[in-house]
Amino acid sequence: MSLARVSFARIAAILVKEFRQMRRDRLTFAMMVAVPIVQLVLFGYAINTDPRNLPLAVVQVDHSPIGRAFVQGLQNSRYFRLAARPASEAEGNRLLERGEVQFLLVVPADFGRRVERGERPSLLLAADATDPAAGGNALAALSGVAQQVQQRELAGTLGALRGAAPAFDVRVQRRYNPEGLSRFNIVPGLIGVILTMTMVMMTSLAVTREYERGTMENLLATPTRPLEVMIGKITPYIVVGYVQVSVILLLGHLLFDVPMIGSFLLLSVCLTLFIAANLAVGFTFSTLARNQLQAMQLTFFFFLPSMLLSGFMFPFRGMPQWAQHIGELLPLTHFLRVVRGILLKGNGLADVAQNLWPIGLFMLVAGLVAVKRYRQTLD
Repeated sequence: MSLARVSFARIAAILVKEFRQMRRDRLTFAMMVAVPIVQLVLFGYAINTDPRNLPLAVVQVDHSPIGRAFVQGLQNSRYFRLAARPASEAEGNRLLERGEVQFLLVVPADFGRRVERGERPSLLLAADATDPAAGGNALAALSGVAQQVQQRELAGTLGALRGAAPAFDVRVQRRYNPEGLSRFNIVPGLIGVILTMTMVMMTSLAVTREYERGTMENLLATPTRPLEVMIGKITPYIVVGYVQVSVILLLGHLLFDVPMIGSFLLLSVCLTLFIAANLAVGFTFSTLARNQLQAMQLTFFFFLPSMLLSGFMFPFRGMPQWAQHIGELLPLTHFLRVVRGILLKGNGLADVAQNLWPIGLFMLVAGLVAVKRYRQTLD
């Protein structure tokens, strides 16, 4: 084809037409601008692979100066934040199991006296290792904190205790994932990530497709109510969600030896609530999108912050407060705590209840919005 036959006037006309089409499709244009901005903000401000101010519970049976100095030294390191002082080790263990604290420090009785006698007593620091990356740097800082405390506190007549060997030990227990295997954290998290992506996308596309093909007219001609249509549309995908979860759990156990300590019945109940919440989001998107492309764009816009701010890819407690507040609104954040708690810790209903009600509330709000926006006519 000769360049002489190319009409720049016709090209210009097509360009004008495309820009006008883009202007009419405001949702797509908004996504083109918003997605890069969201990615820039999240990766630039919210993502932090070196979390600090991690919540610490301290059971301080011994109140000697060196015991108090070690607790203060942990806080001064800025990796630990004193969040609770449980009355007993059992109460502290419950806080650790429920995920309310990241670490539990136990200062045993007569700790100070044993240090002064040169008996090299031990402190117990239990860590929630379900996410190995969350507390790795904090645990690495322990030896430095212990050395600083010994150099500062063992002075005067106790200076002889500052020898080559440390005056006391800090014994670390990495609970729920002793070997620090990342797959124990990732595989359960994949359940929530895959369900979020597929449930939202499939539901939004399924409803939008009917509008595009014109088959929605037949459905609208029936006496079905919006809630009935919504329930009928999302129920099959609940079954699909259970199939996906079954495959992930089976392969995760066979290929990666991921433990499954908790109740499968409780996990099934939690799955139903989480799947329904995501399907309600997909149904809401179908009422906003004019075509399947827009439905895909809305799905991606919801999936991106869910994946980045939920604690799946990066430690949740490492994010700034504003990012954590946004993450707390997302159902994936709470479901990751639920599924990891059930599979790795053996949590029961009382332990996961604090993360179930936010998912239920999200499902209720998303469902009400979807029903309200559902059009009973094509106008």
